[in-house]
Amino acid sequence: MTKKAKSRLWYAVIAFIIFVVEIIIALYVDDKFIRPFGGDILVVILLCCIVRIFCTRKPKALALWVFIFAVAVEVAQYLDVVNLLGLGHIQFFRTIIGTDFSFIDILCYAVGCVIFFVIETAVRKIKRKV
Repeated sequence: MTKKAKSRLWYAVIAFIIFVVEIIIALYVDDKFIRPFGGDILVVILLCCIVRIFCTRKPKALALWVFIFAVAVEVAQYLDVVNLLGLGHIQFFRTIIGTDFSFIDILCYAVGCVIFFVIETAVRKIKRKV
């Protein structure tokens, strides 16, 4: 297996694990910290991992681009895009696009992107030394 294939596999495994954790949080956690904040932090890490599955080049600004995308989704929530598109009556779209704008969510997205960037940078440095 090539280095790129191994890397893709690791990102796929991590993305799958995070996805399962997100589902568990959505279905079974009803608190005032993990669900509202942990889920938002994890979702941007999940997005970064998914992008890395398909993008084998090491985009230095990946975490920044994912953060910008997440903020755009949050702005879409502020603008009530789900209802503007006529999809507000469909729970799937209300869940995927979201309906509640929050500055705290943007902060959580930033934290998640920083976590991804720091871990990926550290792993890359360790791999270079080995």
